[in-house]
Amino acid sequence: MSEERYAIIFSSRTGNTRKLADTIRGALPDARCAYFGEAKSADPDAEMIYVGFWTDKGTADQACLELLGRLRNKNTLELLGKLRNKKIFLFGTAGFGGSEAYYQKILANVRTAIDASNTVVGEYMCQGRMPQAVRDRYVKMKEMPDAKPNLDALIENFDQALSHPDQEDLERLRRMITG
Repeated sequence: MSEERYAIIFSSRTGNTRKLADTIRGALPDARCAYFGEAKSADPDAEMIYVGFWTDKGTADQACLELLGRLRNKNTLELLGKLRNKKIFLFGTAGFGGSEAYYQKILANVRTAIDASNTVVGEYMCQGRMPQAVRDRYVKMKEMPDAKPNLDALIENFDQALSHPDQEDLERLRRMITG
């Protein structure tokens, strides 16, 4: 096992990504933890950085994008992040689950935000529950005369996401972390 220091930095809107962060922390030696907490206040002094995010419009949330190094702003990339010359393990949650291809697309979008001096050493994504307001919005949209035909599928996905991340999701992450 490596002796390097690590940091676990995350953004968690509904608590889903926090569960993943807690799982990672529980799988690693506490004595080597240099930082554990929210992305917006992170200033990591560690070689290995675990970066957790919730999915927003097909990529990481704003706080994690800013931390990682590059932020898309009106079709340009601005160098903003704090992470340079680090090993990074990405982990995240997305309300829409069940598709590894969808997760890979999200991760690919997130990787474009990472400064080239860093090395991505691992990635993990799973489904996460969404706020009730999302389901309420879908139900309201069904009442519209020009309702989209996929609304029932969106509601079904919302209901399926309610239990995630579940124990299986957390155990799969734990195994990735501990090897």
